[in-house]
Amino acid sequence: MTAAPTLRALIVDDEPVARRVLREELEAQPGVVIAGEAANGAKALEAIGALKLDLVFLDLQMPEINGFDVIRRLPNRGHLPAFVIVTAYDKYAIQAFDAGAIDYLLKPVRQSRLAQSLERARRLLRSPLKTAESVARLQEIASASRGAAEPKLSGKIVGKSNSEYFLLDLNEVMAFQADGDLVWIVTEKQRYLASDTLRDIEAKMAGSGFRRIHRSVILNLHHVRKMSPLSSHRWLLTMKNQQEFIVSKRSASLVREVLK
Repeated sequence: MTAAPTLRALIVDDEPVARRVLREELEAQPGVVIAGEAANGAKALEAIGALKLDLVFLDLQMPEINGFDVIRRLPNRGHLPAFVIVTAYDKYAIQAFDAGAIDYLLKPVRQSRLAQSLERARRLLRSPLKTAESVARLQEIASASRGAAEPKLSGKIVGKSNSEYFLLDLNEVMAFQADGDLVWIVTEKQRYLASDTLRDIEAKMAGSGFRRIHRSVILNLHHVRKMSPLSSHRWLLTMKNQQEFIVSKRSASLVREVLK
């Protein structure tokens, strides 16, 4: 039987006793190496950037830069670890983190529950795409935790360039464009490969500023800078980076209404 891969873990907690207890619990688990500890959010971000981690145990309740701030400030590219939220409070954990893509532990941490989290992390880490999507989802939850109304385009989407996965803000996405079986995420300066079909993306973008303007294009109307008529039923949309898209006859009336 093949041994489970070793997980390189980071412990983030402002309480020394909590870090020591979690370290002892992790050291009792097979296949885990403690790559580092961080006593605050700033040190956590430094460690995540410097160490090639598989797993981060992140406390939410920290002064100055709390756990949610760490999540919001994560780099948007390269190797991304899985996250396990560790908290003494279930206000966010039970409602927000018990939904499949990410995990949480309530203090005090039980060995049996810790073992479940490690196994869950191993399953997630088998797919870099799923890991990136879980971090994107976690960032959305972190943004929502601010308590203020979020703008329509406050979510994240995962794009791939070469072998790296990027966490893209919807605000920076100009268009989704199908090319055969591939779907590209178009930003102002670069294209990334999407993991979803154009139809699935359209469903996810419902209610936002994105509109289907052609059978192969979903456009972010917030980035449209000029709208020029080509005929009575066809329009040319020019984006802020001067890229142009043609609106199909079927979608022309919808786009005219939205851009009023």
